[in-house]
Amino acid sequence: MLTRIAPISTSQVCSSQAWSAQVRSSGFWSLRLWSFRFWSFRFWAPQASELAESAPPALRAAGAPHRAASLAPGASRMRRAAAAPALLLFAALAACFAVAAPAAAQGRFGEGFGRSSPPVDVLPDELVGVDITERLDEPLPLDLPFVDDAGRDVTLRRYFDGRRPVVLQIGYLKCPMLCNLVLNELVRGLKDVDLAAGREFQVVSVSVNPIETHELAAVKKQGYLLEYGRAASSDGWHFLTGPESSSRAVADAVGFGYRYDPDTGEYAHAAAVILCTPDGRVSRYLYGVRYEPSNLKLGLLEASEGKIGSTLDRIILWCHIYDPDAKGYVVFALRLMKLGGLVTLVVMFGGLSWLWVRELQRRGAADRGALDGDAPAAGPARRT
Repeated sequence: MLTRIAPISTSQVCSSQAWSAQVRSSGFWSLRLWSFRFWSFRFWAPQASELAESAPPALRAAGAPHRAASLAPGASRMRRAAAAPALLLFAALAACFAVAAPAAAQGRFGEGFGRSSPPVDVLPDELVGVDITERLDEPLPLDLPFVDDAGRDVTLRRYFDGRRPVVLQIGYLKCPMLCNLVLNELVRGLKDVDLAAGREFQVVSVSVNPIETHELAAVKKQGYLLEYGRAASSDGWHFLTGPESSSRAVADAVGFGYRYDPDTGEYAHAAAVILCTPDGRVSRYLYGVRYEPSNLKLGLLEASEGKIGSTLDRIILWCHIYDPDAKGYVVFALRLMKLGGLVTLVVMFGGLSWLWVRELQRRGAADRGALDGDAPAAGPARRT
């Protein structure tokens, strides 16, 4: 029977003598002896009878086959061959202990000295305040001054006309990585949406860097319009620059937190786009740097409050709901079941109505046929 090796404490790991005592007391040597006996029996026993048969007749008559086998030719060589697997097993076990013991000791040494990893929820100072706090249905400050990509003084109210929803992106034009990723993926997602910027919705990008100019904004706009591939959408994309007070007020209104790093001259911020209603309220947040066309379309339909899209689009939107965990729109099973039940009732009512009409027509034809059959035949004309 194998003896289970008991756990080894930190103090025992630190002492080689304690380790040796632990191994001896755990029955390790009994394990070695058992392994040797097992493998010896496994490989030696099948050959014992054959060796006994090749032994001298006197020994076989004495009734000692094991002695005969030991005196048979080549017996010592076969003993060594039978012992080889047991030695290999012992060497493998010793190697496992040699590898596992230092790893266990290293892990327990750290516990003994009281070392602990820093909490994962501790943010560096550069990222404090860099997050997004959702403020759904909150109004935006629409009268703040900005400068558009053509150099004109404008306000946000210019782009919230009460008819089209607005895709709002906050960042800065000279962002080395994240802003470009957001805009690139936004353009790729909108290219596969059958709604066009400038016709069904507006795209507004607000820069939080007050030193950026409208010339740089114009260059950015031309590049993304080429990527979008719809020349008629020039009036649907807008890149705004302006004073820090204006961009900060817009960011605070939508819960977009960012932080300026004076050492690098860059801004730390999150990745998201905000979908706004035509009258300037926050409708939905789409996070990350990848925006699926289905999520963009459903988000625009939801933000438009029924002002854009077809009847079928509204039905599809009604069957979906935004899931914050999935960060996208998913099928709402209850509404889908309601829609299926309504369709079933309509089909049943239509089918029963058709059958009822057909039955009325058949009965009417039968009644008319009966009346024609009961009419008296015309008799001979009377003589005057």
